[in-house]
Amino acid sequence: MSDPSREEAPGASVHLPHTPLPTYYRSGDAGAREAFLRATFDSTAVDYDRLEKILGLGTGSWYRRQALMRAGLRPGMQVVDVGMGTGLVSREILKITGEPQRLIGVDPSPGMMGQAHFDPPVDCRLGRAEEIPVESASADFLVMGYALRHIADFAAAAAEFRRVLKPGGRLLVLEITRAEGRMANLLLKAYMRGVVPTIARVVSRSRTTPMLWRYYWDTIEACVPPAQVLQTLRNAGLADVERHVELGIFSEYRALRA
Repeated sequence: MSDPSREEAPGASVHLPHTPLPTYYRSGDAGAREAFLRATFDSTAVDYDRLEKILGLGTGSWYRRQALMRAGLRPGMQVVDVGMGTGLVSREILKITGEPQRLIGVDPSPGMMGQAHFDPPVDCRLGRAEEIPVESASADFLVMGYALRHIADFAAAAAEFRRVLKPGGRLLVLEITRAEGRMANLLLKAYMRGVVPTIARVVSRSRTTPMLWRYYWDTIEACVPPAQVLQTLRNAGLADVERHVELGIFSEYRALRA
């Protein structure tokens, strides 16, 4: 379903995408938050794909591919995958384009990218969404999959998205958001903060993995509303900003560089 909200939410851009979570790191300490995230993703990378299949009930691959096609990805495009992680989105990109030489993946976690197992000509680069190591006006399509909640400054990232895209280039930001209804949200929380971490304790190889999935839900619950995400993209100078929603929780933020 499409969210009628090309939601008009005049206001300031979002910097930190969610309120601080002092259970995991010192509140207000940007360095502590970044160190926590780097250590957590590096240490849990070995389990990430296996747990993602459980989280998505086996539908994640199909959904990511459909979202990419809805956003206009097609062969011949130069693509940048920000927050590449273990390559879950990148693998779907290649199923659509079949052109590994036109794909650049960027991620701050060497551990996560090491689990992606991509060989050249896929170009994997260490980097952050706020400082994407890609030339200006070089990408036809830029995607960031489920990483919005983990970056330090979304306004800076949005400005980088615009810089990297060519005129007419397309942006897709995939994210999980809170369900609209109270009961639906309680069920989602029970699944993501209760069921998935419990399964993780049984099947994971890293002792940190169950904590990652509790943290994953806590960032969803604390994340800024979709209207503020849309406004931040507009404030960065992106055009045709819109949000499409599937199953009430899978948000696809889309935009163009005019």
